[in-house]
This record gives sequence, structure tokens and C-alpha cells, in this order.
Amino acid sequence: MSSQQYAPGAASGASVRKEGEKWTLVLVRELAHPPAKVWTALTDPKHLREWAPFDSDRNLGTTGTTATLTTVGAPQPHVTETKVKRADPPKLLEFSWGGQDIRWELEPTANDGTRLTLWHNIDRNWIAMGAAGWHLCLDVLDRALAGHPIGRTVGPDAMRVDGWQRLLAMIPTLYLASFVWENRLVIEPSITRLILIGVILIVLMNARPQGLLGTSRVEIV
Repeated sequence: MSSQQYAPGAASGASVRKEGEKWTLVLVRELAHPPAKVWTALTDPKHLREWAPFDSDRNLGTTGTTATLTTVGAPQPHVTETKVKRADPPKLLEFSWGGQDIRWELEPTANDGTRLTLWHNIDRNWIAMGAAGWHLCLDVLDRALAGHPIGRTVGPDAMRVDGWQRLLAMIPTLYLASFVWENRLVIEPSITRLILIGVILIVLMNARPQGLLGTSRVEIV
């Protein structure tokens, strides 16, 4: 399979946390690969080139390492320096990318798998784009780890993927539903319920473009 034939999976496992003025995108992905193998894919420059939205000139697997990260597919050259804040193989990795904090958590699961969680401190205006982009990256990562690489799919290449617009619409809509539910329902229940109904309809229309009684399904986590 090539990146041109690839279609993104369901937009599940995405959420957003807000603390003061700080917004954090959280993505959770279950991988059928052991933590040590996933760790290598997250830290080794050669493996990063297969799936990540940036290149690194050094291995990111050691605390205190200073590396140069080059964003791939950006409209303008975007090169930043990062220092690995914490590396606890194969469990936890923290560094910054373009001034934004990145945190990877790896938990072993049954059958030698990994629950991979990304915490990305991100500008609120880029939440939808960031969530959609990382969703594609993790799909590509999973395929690469399984020995079926399809090539890095970021920047303009990501936007040409069949289903990109659906994915882009789904993630912020799911975020809006959860955010309204958690923060506004108690304050203005009648108005908020109407908003939630509209949000749910948008979700269904994106997930089931052939109609509400079609065969597609939407996964919400």
C-alpha cells in the first residue's frame, strides 16, 4: 500500500485538556508492538523519518540530549533546537518541538502490545489540524512497525489523503462536544443540550455521509 492508497482510520482516542490558557491535545493509540520497539520508533532518527512530522539530527532517547528538529512539509523552513527533558526507556519521553511541549507515555498491554499516549501542548487555533495530522502520523507509525511502510504522510501530502477533510471535521467536533458537556451543561442546560444535538448531528454526517442508516460507524472515546 502506498500513501496515495491509504485512508485514515476512525477518529478515536482524541481529547483536549485546558488548564488556564494552556491547551493540551491528547491522543491515545493501541499498538500491537512491544514498548521497546515503539520506543525506538519515537527516538531513533532513522525511524522518525518513516512517520514523524519532523526530522531529528540526534537520537532522542537520552535525558539532556540537545538536538535539531526540522519540521517536514512546512510552508516555510522551520528548524528548532530541543533538549530532551526526560527519557525513561521504554516508558516516558519528554522534549519540546517549536516551543511546544511533547510527552510520550508507553504502557505495556496484553499480548506484548503498547498503549501509546501523546500529550502535545498546542495553540488552540491549531488543535484541529494538529489532531488530524498526528492521527495520520500514528497510522503510518503503526504500519511501519508492522513491516508495511507507506511513507511519511505530513504537510501537503496529508491534506491530499482521501478522508482528510472528514478527519479534520470529526476531531474538533468531538472535542467541542466533550468540552461543552464538561464546562457548560450545568450553567446553561437548555442551550447546551441544543448545541450538543447539533454537534452530534455534525459528527454523524461526517462519519456516515451516505446517511444516518448507512453501514459506517463512528468511534468516540
